[in-house]
Amino acid sequence: MDTTEFENMMAERPYDVNDEKLLHDRLVARRLFEKLNQTDFEDEETRHQLIKELFGTSGENIDVRPNFRCDYGYNIHVGENFFANFDCILLDTCPITIGKNALLAPRVQLYTASHPLDVNLRTKWIGTGAAITIGDNCWLGGDVKVVPGVTLGDNVVVGAGSVVTNSFGSNVAIAGNPARVIKELKPIEE
Repeated sequence: MDTTEFENMMAERPYDVNDEKLLHDRLVARRLFEKLNQTDFEDEETRHQLIKELFGTSGENIDVRPNFRCDYGYNIHVGENFFANFDCILLDTCPITIGKNALLAPRVQLYTASHPLDVNLRTKWIGTGAAITIGDNCWLGGDVKVVPGVTLGDNVVVGAGSVVTNSFGSNVAIAGNPARVIKELKPIEE
């Protein structure tokens, strides 16, 4: 049985970026995030409704500042108390899952999308990707970039300007390019 390009994308297999359904889905997301970005800052009800419509799942008490951008939106899943500051980009060809109490500083970029190293595939617009998972109580500083396939545990702080190319467990502060552990953090006492 043949699989669709959407199914290939979701299964983290190579897929045709220019597939008709995927082009349509990206257009739907773009219309929603452009509307969100143009909504009056004080119109919290409309902003909240647009975020709920754009994201796959979300908790309550969520805020996304303009100019937010994503690929599909429906692959973004965030918990309670989610905040994305100005100019964040979440390229969600594969799921981006973020726990509760997450803070994304300005210009944070989460990339699940990638392309093959093979030039023959890449020039035919074949896409690849891998999910990103970020735990509870995380704070990503300004201009942080996270590449496909990374998982961050709970209570992780990522220093501004860092490029996260590897996964890290819970209760650490990481920074640098590539990011590395710079400090162990005390676990949160519940």
